[in-house]
Amino acid sequence: SRIRIYGMKVTVCEMPGDHSLFEDSWQNLVDHVHEHGSDLVLLPEMPFHDWLAHTRDFDQGKWIEAVAAHQKWIERIGELGVDLVAASRPEILDGKNQNIGFIREKNSGIQDVHTKYYLPDDEGFWEATWYERGDGTFKAVNTLKGKLGLLICTDMWFPQKARDYGQNGVQILLIPRSTPAGTTDKWLACARTNAVVSGAYCLSSNWGGTSPEGGQFAGKGWIIEPEVGTVLGITSASDPFLTLDIDLEKADAAKSTYPRYVRD
Repeated sequence: SRIRIYGMKVTVCEMPGDHSLFEDSWQNLVDHVHEHGSDLVLLPEMPFHDWLAHTRDFDQGKWIEAVAAHQKWIERIGELGVDLVAASRPEILDGKNQNIGFIREKNSGIQDVHTKYYLPDDEGFWEATWYERGDGTFKAVNTLKGKLGLLICTDMWFPQKARDYGQNGVQILLIPRSTPAGTTDKWLACARTNAVVSGAYCLSSNWGGTSPEGGQFAGKGWIIEPEVGTVLGITSASDPFLTLDIDLEKADAAKSTYPRYVRD
């Protein structure tokens, strides 16, 4: 049984697609979460290396570089000084390239919880070309701060997964993203739906700015409440970090109201 701690400070962000700017952005994020006393930080999808799927020209050597970069940066996650950090990372498992969502709990280390399953193959996001989908497991995770579920970017477009998480008691949906500029409205519409069908807070962090290849990322991390899907806050290029207090008791209460109580 989980420890019932209801008040939490959660932080979402947008981080630069141009990795020459990443170190400075990271230091600013560290300062922000220390100043605000955050309990949880959500990072974007595979944040610690240049975005590879901008091209259809698959290069295993670059994938290996990205894996190594993430291993190096994950060792620095402790600099944030928070109880929980979530993100995804590139990995090679059993000879397969995969995009693995993980949660790092301060006292118990990294736990892999979900491998991205729904893979786009589209201009600037040739992900099915670069790596393989996971086994389709969407596992809820008990932590000392609450029950969490991960959806990695395109996974959120299958809201039955969010509903399943809600039926499983998840209080916070974590959605690391890499999405392009000009698409935020439809992603927010889907995120609000995810929050409503799950009865869980919906948090997302994204890449922002311009990649070295010229791709424009949307930014716009968000925090959405669980009852009616109200957007509580959203990041911007000028204000790339957002920390808010949330009450997990509201997520628990939402499970018994419409439409969550309706049986499948």
